[in-house]
Amino acid sequence: MSNGGGSSNATLILVLGILSIVCLPILGPVAWIMGNNALKELEQGFGDPNSRGLVVAGRILGIIGTVLLVLSCIYVIFMFAFFGTIVFAFFGTIAATQQ
Repeated sequence: MSNGGGSSNATLILVLGILSIVCLPILGPVAWIMGNNALKELEQGFGDPNSRGLVVAGRILGIIGTVLLVLSCIYVIFMFAFFGTIVFAFFGTIAATQQ
């Protein structure tokens, strides 16, 4: 039985972790932080110890979702820089030939 509300969010943490991988990577850090907090509460004796597996799985999925979020941000920045350079070079040559 639950002796506190520490792990009552275990299912929520797992769902957030799954969503962070499937479609919304912005939820990854949320699942990671909530998972860390729930694990601390479980270690202190609050909550249902049987939900530890759900919390750990959601936390790991949150970590993976956070990594995917960071990699996608790096990719977007790289693509803006790369295509920005190509567009600037293209329009720069057009402007130079018109003078």
